Amino acid sequence: MSDDKKEKWMTWVALTTALMAVLAAVTTLYVGKYSSRAVLDQGQETNKWSYYQAKSIKSYIYEIQKQKLELEILAQRGKLPMDVREQYQKVIAGYENKIKQYDKEKEEIKAEGDALAKSRVTAQSQAGNFGYSLIFLQISIMLSSVAALTKKKPLWHLGLVTVAGWVFFFLDAIWLFY
Repeated sequence: MSDDKKEKWMTWVALTTALMAVLAAVTTLYVGKYSSRAVLDQGQETNKWSYYQAKSIKSYIYEIQKQKLELEILAQRGKLPMDVREQYQKVIAGYENKIKQYDKEKEEIKAEGDALAKSRVTAQSQAGNFGYSLIFLQISIMLSSVAALTKKKPLWHLGLVTVAGWVFFFLDAIWLFY
């Protein structure tokens, strides 16, 4: 009867260890998913800020050109014919419109870049927490394996208790409550 009891206990060790291995595989997928998401968001965020800089440079070029024309008008004061002065004013107005357009586009790009930054930080936190949860499962699997080899039931119980660390960090990775 003692052998039957040991065999039943060893069956439970094998089953729980197999279940932990399955959970570790699933957790590994989540680590990869959120790590990849963080990397992709970082790339997209970098692209947005590069695009923002390009728009800033274009806007600055128009501002410089506008200032140059305004200075030319001032330098010529009453010497410019009216039709030339009107041409200057049309070009300056066009530059002002372009500057306003670029400023609006920069605001939109900035909002998109900020959203990507927030998404990246969240994905990094989630990937990290899934990673911690995976470590707890690996420790649990190791303890259960050693329990099976040494036939020491307390090691298996410790392995089962260690699964609580997986539960905590897995749920924290999903909801980010800690």
